[in-house]
Amino acid sequence: QKQMEFQASDYFKEKSKERYKIEAKNSELKHRHGYDVASSSGLVGMEMQGAATIFAVNMKRIIKLLDQN
Repeated sequence: QKQMEFQASDYFKEKSKERYKIEAKNSELKHRHGYDVASSSGLVGMEMQGAATIFAVNMKRIIKLLDQN
């Protein structure tokens, strides 16, 4: 019952509209850029791997944009 009430709330509806953006970004990182299971253990290792992957993806985009000019 509580879950149904929560899903009917404005907060939930607003957040669910933004969810597809997050899922699309996760899918891109996993399928196009090899972001997979963390190669080190612990939350810090996972955060570092995520940050490094996102940094590498952003650098690829910057280089691609510079090459077009």
